[in-house]
Amino acid sequence: MADKYLSRICDSLLFRQLASSGAVLIEGAKWCGKTSSARQVAKSVLYMQDPDRSQAYLKMAETMPSRLLLGDNPRLLDEWQMAPVLWDAVRFDVDKRSERGLYILTGSAVPKDGVTAHTGTGRISRMLMRPMSLFESKESNGSVSLAKLFAGETDVIAESTLTIPELAKIICRGGWPEAVKNGDSDSLVARNYVDAVINMDIQRVDDVERNPARVRQFLRSYARNISTMVPLTTILADVHSNDIGFSDTTMYSYVNALRRIFVIEDIPAWKPSLRSKTAIRTSDKRQFVDPSIAAALMHANIDSILNDMNYFGFLFESLAARDLRVYAQALDGDIFHYHDKNELEADLVIRLHDGRWAPVEVKLGSREIEIAAANLIKLQNKIDTDKAGQPSFKMVLTGGQFAYKRQDGVIVVPIACLKA
Repeated sequence: MADKYLSRICDSLLFRQLASSGAVLIEGAKWCGKTSSARQVAKSVLYMQDPDRSQAYLKMAETMPSRLLLGDNPRLLDEWQMAPVLWDAVRFDVDKRSERGLYILTGSAVPKDGVTAHTGTGRISRMLMRPMSLFESKESNGSVSLAKLFAGETDVIAESTLTIPELAKIICRGGWPEAVKNGDSDSLVARNYVDAVINMDIQRVDDVERNPARVRQFLRSYARNISTMVPLTTILADVHSNDIGFSDTTMYSYVNALRRIFVIEDIPAWKPSLRSKTAIRTSDKRQFVDPSIAAALMHANIDSILNDMNYFGFLFESLAARDLRVYAQALDGDIFHYHDKNELEADLVIRLHDGRWAPVEVKLGSREIEIAAANLIKLQNKIDTDKAGQPSFKMVLTGGQFAYKRQDGVIVVPIACLKA
């Protein structure tokens, strides 16, 4: 009996892109569910990693790649980057046939520059997939809709049943579909993922051999600084204190490789027009694609997270960043962070491509809600709303129980009540 498929928010996006493009490339971290989602709509599949056939497929790709495209459409080409010539073959076939929805390509790594002859612009659209949000894993009841908030429906009333220890468990487990479906309560899948990244994936992405112990040390430093704006030079100094051979050139090659396999996904700074001449800090905020990566690297478990509420707060912000990225993507938007020289900040800023925006403060407990709400109001007053527009809403995203609208207009929403 086949495993029951857990529907994903990006499923509808895939349908829309297939209806408008000749082919769709689904990118994202290994094990995040790309192939499973693509299989729901594909009518034939080419598995490039099939151990019984991969060598034959690679030989065929060298001589006649068009043969690998034969099959009912949409045809799924899984881990296409193993034979980058498939990209050009797909682009050519889409051009020749002038049809839509012909191919789905999935890949957990961006191939090296220059291995494809064409960009695929206008023929192959791109879709980024991430690990599962709490709504997708059915741990958020979805009683507060981000789309409705942006539409002005901000009189929220809802209740979450998720406890703080359960949030710690979810952070350790992560949003990996295999762990979610199996009801895992530990970090085994995340730790296996980290081991695969360190010992195999980062080596293969650009054919550069890297010392696994050094890679792990670098990633642990990144994990220690999760959800902060520390410069990469600080991480370099941290690693360099134990490894004097670790240079800035080495570090940047690690960062680039980890981005290409979708492990690191930092949050860029938001740069709005301000009413006053206040300098905005432009450093990225350090993040992984899933908070379980940081927890696994730090050998954290539920008990250790609960015993270190400071680090728990950083991991919770990482969880919030993952979920808001998934939800914002469904609304044609993305997330940023704001921090100025006066230390006024918004942990996250959701900005849709039509210009609507909303600042979000992320607070694990309820004691900081008052300060967070005051910060959001100060930020609104600092933004030049003649140019940026008024925020659609101001939100404090919490690990608490109740969703409600405060008298000052700030809405408080538990993360386990939110959906796209």
